[in-house]
Amino acid sequence: MKKISWGIIGCGNVTEVKSGPAFNLVPNSELVAVMRRDAGKAEDYAMRHGVKKWFADAGDLINDSDVNALYIATPPAFHEAYTLQAFKAGKQVYVEKPMALDSAEAERMAQAAEHYQCKLSIAHYRRAQPRFKKILKLLNDKTIGEILAVELHFHSPYQPGTENTWRINPAISGGGLFHDLAPHQLDLMVYFFGRPLKVEGSSLNRANLYDADDYAQAKIIFENNIKFHGIWDFNAPFGSEEDLCVINGSHGSISFEVFGNDCDLTIGEKTEKLEFDYLPHVQQPMIDQVVKYFIDEGSNPCPAEEAVAVMTMMDKITGKTA
Repeated sequence: MKKISWGIIGCGNVTEVKSGPAFNLVPNSELVAVMRRDAGKAEDYAMRHGVKKWFADAGDLINDSDVNALYIATPPAFHEAYTLQAFKAGKQVYVEKPMALDSAEAERMAQAAEHYQCKLSIAHYRRAQPRFKKILKLLNDKTIGEILAVELHFHSPYQPGTENTWRINPAISGGGLFHDLAPHQLDLMVYFFGRPLKVEGSSLNRANLYDADDYAQAKIIFENNIKFHGIWDFNAPFGSEEDLCVINGSHGSISFEVFGNDCDLTIGEKTEKLEFDYLPHVQQPMIDQVVKYFIDEGSNPCPAEEAVAVMTMMDKITGKTA
């Protein structure tokens, strides 16, 4: 393939700005079709974004001859089924995070890509952004020396109305807000440090405001004996909000927000604030790399096996697997 002609399954909010427009902005890429079960919303999206075709049935889009790659942006409960349908139709797939409801589904998706000889990449898109590529370079260059430990704290107060969203329905999302946000954070740890070798953790529903757990903690050992400790609290007191990851090394530290923009490099007593340009479409760098991978001009920016590792960590933290 010399050009990727995309179809989006699930053209909801995440595709309005974060991802959708980027498919027409990177080289050798065009968004040609979109699908949503609500036909009126699918048509509206197509008209507003200048997309030639729209569908209310996923099968019709998957089998459309003008589409050679699928971006699956539905809730996780539908990722496996649509991915397998796409592979059976000979289409390449870029699927939203989390990869699936659990690691078993994710593993089946990875195996299906091998079986059907189709390409599969996962939308852990932060690893393609300049900020996190810079952090990886600093780590590889040993700017802060040997890595000693990593601490991650994510504290967010309860937002009224959360109980009415699919993100806290485990049957649709796989869990709660931990399943929605932690994949980005845990994937960055895989991106920075490699395979998780040992995972311990737990989760619980402390506030009982909805069915899903709202608190999780984990201790993970990555390659090279790098120790990670993380805490996620989605019912934190107002005023205690925190989005912070600190990588401590023998010569200094790197501290950054995963969902914000702050990023500081500290060597000795000197701290440098690292600044990066605002990205109007946060998935654009990743989509650019995925397109290059699909047309055989680059490597897979997020291979399925690395996303399976993320899902496996989450399953162990939340008690889905021992």
